[in-house]
Amino acid sequence: MWMSHGGADFRGMRLHPCPHGFELIPFIRFIPLKELLLSQKRVPWTVAASDTHDGSGKHSRRERSADGTKARNIASVAALAVILGAVAGLVLWLFLQAVSIGTSLVWDTVPSSVGGMWIAVPICAVGGCALGLIHKRYGDYPDELDVVLGKVRREKRYDYRPILTILVCAMLPLILGASVGPEAGLTGIIAALCYWIGDNVSFARENASMYTELGEAATLGQLFHMPLFGILAVEETGMDGEAPKLPRIGKLVLYCLSAGSSILVIWCLNQAFDTSLEGFPHFMEAEISAVDCVAVLLYIPVGVAVYLLYRVACKAAEKGAGKVPAVWKETLCGAAVGVMCIVAPMAMFSGEDQLAGLIDGTEDIMPWMLIGLCVLKVLMTAFCLRFGLKGGHFFPLIFACSCMGMGMAMLMFPESAGHAAFAAGVLTAATLGAQLKKPLAVTMLLLLCFPFRMLFWIFVAAAVGGWMARMLDKRESPGSEAVEEEASARWQGQSV
Repeated sequence: MWMSHGGADFRGMRLHPCPHGFELIPFIRFIPLKELLLSQKRVPWTVAASDTHDGSGKHSRRERSADGTKARNIASVAALAVILGAVAGLVLWLFLQAVSIGTSLVWDTVPSSVGGMWIAVPICAVGGCALGLIHKRYGDYPDELDVVLGKVRREKRYDYRPILTILVCAMLPLILGASVGPEAGLTGIIAALCYWIGDNVSFARENASMYTELGEAATLGQLFHMPLFGILAVEETGMDGEAPKLPRIGKLVLYCLSAGSSILVIWCLNQAFDTSLEGFPHFMEAEISAVDCVAVLLYIPVGVAVYLLYRVACKAAEKGAGKVPAVWKETLCGAAVGVMCIVAPMAMFSGEDQLAGLIDGTEDIMPWMLIGLCVLKVLMTAFCLRFGLKGGHFFPLIFACSCMGMGMAMLMFPESAGHAAFAAGVLTAATLGAQLKKPLAVTMLLLLCFPFRMLFWIFVAAAVGGWMARMLDKRESPGSEAVEEEASARWQGQSV
C-alpha cells in the first residue's frame, strides 16, 4: 500500500499501531483527527517520533512546553486586564476629584470672595474662549462617546497623541457648569491610554482594541456605579434586526477582572483620602398599579418625542454653530452658560445633584415647571454640545426625562407621589432606548436610578423606544442613518 500527503510519497511504507495513533516506521506518526481538532494550536501532520512519543502514553516535552506557554499567555492577559482596570479606576478618581475642586473654586470660592454670583459670567466666558483657542489650534475635542466607541470598533485605533488636550477639553466644560456629563471625555482619555500601552508594550500590541474595550467598560461601569452597563455599552450591538452579540465567556472573565480591580482602586483611594464618588440618586419606591401599566402607552411616545426634540435641537445648534466664527462660538457658549447657571441653575451642570433635590423633596416645583425644565435642559444640552462645551449626554437626558415623567405623574395622579418614579423610569428608558438603540445597556444603566422591580418595564420601554426611533428614521429616508453617521463623523473630525 502507499499514501501521500502534501506532495510527499510514502510508497511501500507500513503503518504500525501505537498508543497515540499510527506510526510510519521509522520516523513518522499520523495524529488522529479528533486529537488534532481538540488541540489549541496548529499541529503539523507529521513530526519526528523521537520528539512526540516515548511509548509510555505520557505527554512529550514539546506538548508540556506548549501547555506552559499557553498558561503563561493566559496569566499575562489576565494580569494586563487587572492593570488596565486599576489604571481606569485611578484616572476616573483623579479626573472627578479635579473637576470637583475646580467647580468649587469657580462657583463657591470666587463668588464669595467678590461678593456676588455675577463674576461667574466673565469666568465662564474666559473659559469658553480658552476652549475655543484650544479647539482652533489642536482640534475639536473631546469626541462624543459614540464616536470613541465607533473608532475603537471599526478603525481599531484611537489617536493618543493629543491626550493632554482631551483632558483639558473634557474638564473645562464640567467645571464651567455646562449641561453635559463626564462620560465622553473619560472614555476618550482611557482609549488614548490603552492604545499608548498597546504601542509600547509588545505583548499588548496585537490586542490593543480588546484592552481598550476593557478599559472603557471599567470606566463606564464605575462612573455610573453599574459594571454591567459598562460591559453592555461597549459590547451590545444596535437594534439592526439581529440578535444582540454579547461577549464570550473568556472575554467576560476579563471584563470582570478589570471591573474588580477598578472597584478596588477607587475604594482604596476613597478610604485613604476620605472622599466618595457619588452617582445618580435613586428613587426608593415605585408604585405600579393597573393604571400605571395603561399609562405606559402614553409615557413611551412622550419619551420618543423627547429624543426627537434632542435630535432636532442638535441639528439646529450645529447649523447655528457653523455660522459663528471659531473661538467666538465657545466664548458665546461660555457666557450663556454663566448666565443660565445664575438664572436657571436647575437646567445646568450634569444633573445628578439637581435630581437629588427633586427626589428628596427639597426642590418644590410645580408640574408644568418640571415639564418646562425638561425642555430647557434638552435645549441647553444640545447647545453646549454643538457650540464647543462638549461632553456626554447620558446624565443630562436622565435628569430631563425624570423631570418630564415626574411632571406628568403629578398632573395625572395629583393625590399620590408614588407614581412619579414609575413614570420617570419608563419615560427615561424610552428616550435613551431611542437614542442608543441598546435596550440591555439602557436597562442596566437605569437600574442605577430606579427600583429593581421596574426591570421589566424599563426593558420594554427601551426596546419599544428603540424600535419606534428606527421606524421613524427609515420613514424619513432609507439612507438617513448613513448620512447622519457620516455628518456626525465629519463634525467630530472637523478642526474648528
